[in-house]
Amino acid sequence: MAESLPPTRPRFPGSGLAKGLAVTLRTMTKKTVTEQYPDVQPDLPPRTRGVIGLFEENCTVCMLCARECPDWCIYIDSHKETVPPAAPGGRERSRNVLDRFAIDFSLCMYCGICIEVCPFDALFWSPEFEYAETDIRDLTHERDKLREWMWTVPAPPALDPGAEEPKEIAAARKTAEKLAATAQAAPTPEPSVRTEPAGPSRPQGARPAGPESAEPTDPQGGAS
Repeated sequence: MAESLPPTRPRFPGSGLAKGLAVTLRTMTKKTVTEQYPDVQPDLPPRTRGVIGLFEENCTVCMLCARECPDWCIYIDSHKETVPPAAPGGRERSRNVLDRFAIDFSLCMYCGICIEVCPFDALFWSPEFEYAETDIRDLTHERDKLREWMWTVPAPPALDPGAEEPKEIAAARKTAEKLAATAQAAPTPEPSVRTEPAGPSRPQGARPAGPESAEPTDPQGGAS
């Protein structure tokens, strides 16, 4: 059986026009505010997508950002180096060393895919937006320029107080609480007190030293 629809209120002719004029009248009575840019910098939202900053110490040249970029505007060059073994008798390892990391912002569409797929947190959003150039070829910024924009990356937003605690922090906290409870439950050994004798100790049954303690000897020179 189909449910009956709730009754709708009757609409008067011209009610939509009246609502639109009411919004227009409210806007007309407000004072207009003009942003005095560039003398006054605009107050940007915290998640503004201005430009992409590079923290090259975290980059492992995995090429994941360049492969996932839909515009193919990320250019990466690298070479391999041999790392000596950490311990004697170990095996040498090879690692990738970053030579070039550039982003062509004339092609970038600011989708943020490269930042999302980076597994080592090497790319970040910066709110900087004043990097216009007169020549389109100057919009390809190398890693030195991308590194400078890292200083303008805002701090990450605070976590929601009602959010679930991360598993890593919860595991570390439980381990610390367990170790603290074990340390409190363990009995503390009482310190041993050593008492030094007043005089030199002598074995039980020994005679005190003195002339009376000497054993008598016979005239033959043997002991009695």
